[in-house]
Amino acid sequence: MSTNPGSTNPGGGDFGRQGTKGPIVPKTAAEALRPEAGTPPPSKRSRASRSQVVVFLNFFLSVAILLVLASGAALYFGMQAFVEPGPSANGDTFMIKPNTGVQEIADQLERRNLISDARIFRLGVRATGNESALKAGEYAIKPRASMRDIMELFKSGKSVMYSLTIPEGLTVEQALQRVADQEALTGDMPATLPPEGSIATDTLRFTRGATRQQMIDKLVADQKKLVEEVWSHRAPDLPIANIDDFVTLASIVEKETGRSDERSRVAAVFLNRLAKGMRLQSDPTIIYGLFGGKGKPADRPIYQSDIDKQTPYNTYLIKGLPPTPIANPGRAALEAVANPSKTDDLYFVADGNGGHVFAATLEEHNQNVARYRALQKKQADAAAKASGQTTAPAAADGNTDSGDAGDNGDSGENGDAGGDSAQ
Repeated sequence: MSTNPGSTNPGGGDFGRQGTKGPIVPKTAAEALRPEAGTPPPSKRSRASRSQVVVFLNFFLSVAILLVLASGAALYFGMQAFVEPGPSANGDTFMIKPNTGVQEIADQLERRNLISDARIFRLGVRATGNESALKAGEYAIKPRASMRDIMELFKSGKSVMYSLTIPEGLTVEQALQRVADQEALTGDMPATLPPEGSIATDTLRFTRGATRQQMIDKLVADQKKLVEEVWSHRAPDLPIANIDDFVTLASIVEKETGRSDERSRVAAVFLNRLAKGMRLQSDPTIIYGLFGGKGKPADRPIYQSDIDKQTPYNTYLIKGLPPTPIANPGRAALEAVANPSKTDDLYFVADGNGGHVFAATLEEHNQNVARYRALQKKQADAAAKASGQTTAPAAADGNTDSGDAGDNGDSGENGDAGGDSAQ
């Protein structure tokens, strides 16, 4: 052990600072337990913090965050525009042709002011996975419809429906004129007309672009099915040779009366006359023989001279049925002929109130005709008085209200007196 007071004492760590030169300074217990100060921070930025890679990454991260925020805002406002009410105050119809893409649809919608922004519509359709779900057709877009509403409408395929109505009693030529006049149909009319009586009296629903030939084919097919159905349930004792004659007589019944409560009784009159070999003497058959499928002009009465004019359809002159139907009969007329009323009636004449009076004998019928003539004269006198005339104008050329007996005891007035048959 050295006794030099200036020497270092490496083993004296418990009483002084290790490694210090000079005399050992003893510490108190509190000083020994007090923590010493740590290493101070460097005075300048580290080389790593000044790296270009770190700067770029910080910039990229900042831009990415901004882009995310901007995209979120754009998405939010885009979805708001997609579902908010549209700009069209009145709505409109819109046609999507087959194989039309979403972009073209969107552009057309914007040009017609049905949507506010084609890009939003296009992106909205694609974002919802409906790009290939939009169906061709013509659509009725409601006022203020949103882009989403329009997309859902196009997805549904619920196109605008049009109607084609063929009323009972039209000829084939008149019925096909309605087909030709329907502007929503496409294509040409057939070169030849279907047979008379072969068109269904019905209302067809269709979408724009259906063809005229399709409509005619369906009307013919529907009528054939209807006629065969009713014919299969006919009464067993009808004096009718075949299904063609059945349609012909039904067409006459169709033209003679439009009243549902009379059809089966009118059918019974004609069937009774056929069974007895009497002439049918129906005014509408005269008209068809004179004017064919075009029909009689509304202001043209039937003259007595028309009754005497020989045509294949004039049932005042020919026996039995005419060669073809004279119109397209509806279901009610077909069923009336297939299952007529059970009566002995052989005659009927107009009653002046839109209906008819029936009779089983010629004597009774002539009385009914006389009453109808008196009613006609009374109505004519009243009309003349109202117009300031002193007497009623004379009837033109003896219209078909003669009431004279035919050569088989038939009444000369079997249809609507005064030539006012259904046209």
